[in-house]
Amino acid sequence: MSTSTSRTASTSRTARTPRTRAPELVGRRWVGTDGRALRMADLRGRFVLLDFWTSCCVNCLHVLDELRDLEERWAAELVVVGVHSPKFPHEAEPGVLDDAVRRYEVHHPVLDDADMTTWRAFAARAWPTLVLVDPTGYVVASLSGEGHAHGLDALLTELVPEHEERGTLVRGERLFAPLPEEVPADGLRFPSSALVLPERLGGGVLVTDTGHHRLAVLDDDLAVVRTVGDGARGLLDGDGATARFAEPQGLCLLPEDVAERLGVDVVVADSANHAVRGVRLAREGEPGGEPEGEPDRVTTLAGTGEQLRRREGGGPALAQHLSTPWDVAWWDGQLVVAMAGLHQLWALEPGAGEAPDPADGVVRVLAGTSAEGLRDGDAEQAWFAQTSRLVPSADGAALWVVDSETSALRRLVRTGDAPDRSVPVVEDARLANAAPVAAPGYAVETLVGSGLFDFGDRDGGAGEALLQHPLGAAVLPDGSVVVADTYNGALRRYDPAAAPGEPAVTTLAADLAEPTGVAVVGEGQDAELLVVESRAHRLLRLPLAAGRAVGAAAGRVERPPTPLAAGPVDLRVRFVPPAGQHLDDRWGSPVRVVVSASPPDLLADGAGTTTALDRPLVLRGEAGARGVLHVSAQAAACDAGEDGEVPEHAACHLYQQDWGIPVVLGDGPGELVLDLRGV
Repeated sequence: MSTSTSRTASTSRTARTPRTRAPELVGRRWVGTDGRALRMADLRGRFVLLDFWTSCCVNCLHVLDELRDLEERWAAELVVVGVHSPKFPHEAEPGVLDDAVRRYEVHHPVLDDADMTTWRAFAARAWPTLVLVDPTGYVVASLSGEGHAHGLDALLTELVPEHEERGTLVRGERLFAPLPEEVPADGLRFPSSALVLPERLGGGVLVTDTGHHRLAVLDDDLAVVRTVGDGARGLLDGDGATARFAEPQGLCLLPEDVAERLGVDVVVADSANHAVRGVRLAREGEPGGEPEGEPDRVTTLAGTGEQLRRREGGGPALAQHLSTPWDVAWWDGQLVVAMAGLHQLWALEPGAGEAPDPADGVVRVLAGTSAEGLRDGDAEQAWFAQTSRLVPSADGAALWVVDSETSALRRLVRTGDAPDRSVPVVEDARLANAAPVAAPGYAVETLVGSGLFDFGDRDGGAGEALLQHPLGAAVLPDGSVVVADTYNGALRRYDPAAAPGEPAVTTLAADLAEPTGVAVVGEGQDAELLVVESRAHRLLRLPLAAGRAVGAAAGRVERPPTPLAAGPVDLRVRFVPPAGQHLDDRWGSPVRVVVSASPPDLLADGAGTTTALDRPLVLRGEAGARGVLHVSAQAAACDAGEDGEVPEHAACHLYQQDWGIPVVLGDGPGELVLDLRGV
């Protein structure tokens, strides 16, 4: 699409698109309204921004953060309404949604759309989806994915004066009633992971106290004895008493020689700060007690505090944006980062020398294309979906990877070739590099799990066992792996050495409150499990008992399928740049669309990558045939100058979204319209 075309499109919205009245908001109940049900008529006179989200989706969590400033700036003119349309059955439980609102500090009303009634009414096709409704009740924009806060602000800046002049705008108060807090300030709040500290560091247990934005040191009785971080959300290095984190998640204990060289004992995945932090733990104190000498110190090792929007990266660690690092692990001579926000694994290599400066560190992609899904093979071609936990194998030959959105246990292994650890160069800063950016030398294998939409609670052979959104793991003394099967509330054991005919996956414990982390305490017959029960705000000890094969439930994410005609179908990805931005084709097309299908033979024609937003597809199958269309779209819009032209060094903004659309063939339409940014 040319620049001139985008200008015409952005200035003729009314002529191009029929006005659509917003459907009613229908769901099971409301959260954050003191029980009051809101109707569209109640919100007439103000702009309404509907945020379709689900609490397991990392991209949805990004949008929650993006909307905070927008909500503050337009508090009188705009009402943000969350529409929670769950992906997994566990998320549909009322108490789980209430805790998600508390956990992620949501400060606007949320509709519990457990049956996805409102999702269907607004034709949402992806998490997250944003729909803006004007004060007269008409839809004015539909946007998929993240990164739209700037564009929404520009749209409100344009439309608020129009409705003020017409007399249709009525300013009002913010609509939100906070949920009662049930956790004492001196306890844990939604902890996520635990690390057993060696005696050289004072012993005890280090926990990411995620809901309090800090770390906590616990004694052997699991009581909090001191904290690292002052408990306020922020990004601040220095003394542990005043340092700040934002939703810290995973922890990694560095090998002693590496720790001494770097001056850092523990590495923290500081997820909402989009940063990797290092902690030098206090010295000279009693084991687990208050320090008497050197205090805890916090240092940023990678990240700028800003989220990476493009699907590539690499370079100086402190100059490179990251995207929701969820866990960290020292493996194969490097610090591996589970970059959940990009569905990738990255590597952080500190600088050389006896005492390297953090500024000398570099980061690079290690595995994954950033496409969301499950695909094995060479690391640079693999697909992940919210990489959430990393655990080196007992012999160090592999790195176990918990891939939460595919409900899978996977592993990264070295191939025969030595990995190329050079940092890739991005040729086009506006779009993700089309070439693979991960370093060769590794391969990805899936042991348990089968796809982005498949889940369950079933033990048995590795090929038939099912999990539901796992978030934690640890290696047991015998080399097997215990998985924190979070949404099943269970601990599962995977035994890679299981004999033929014996179950490779068994259940160790059940009826837990969202276990997100697990650690092994002790050795041999004396070993026991230390489990992080996130929703119960606690850690508990469990004996390491033999596993038992239980469970027979299998499920699949049942989003309403989109009816489409068998045969020719026109795919249209709508994208209108925000006011003041234009698509820029001076160096080639600023858009990229990738299409594939599951199963692959669903697409008779139209698969692959193109540089156009629209393309013809041909779908193969009899009436009633089902499958999933995978569409990934990117578009870069650049700021225009006063003359309307894009200057040579204009700031550019990347918009992107992955759709996995269940479809059913039959008498459906011959057109599929997806809104990347439809206005």
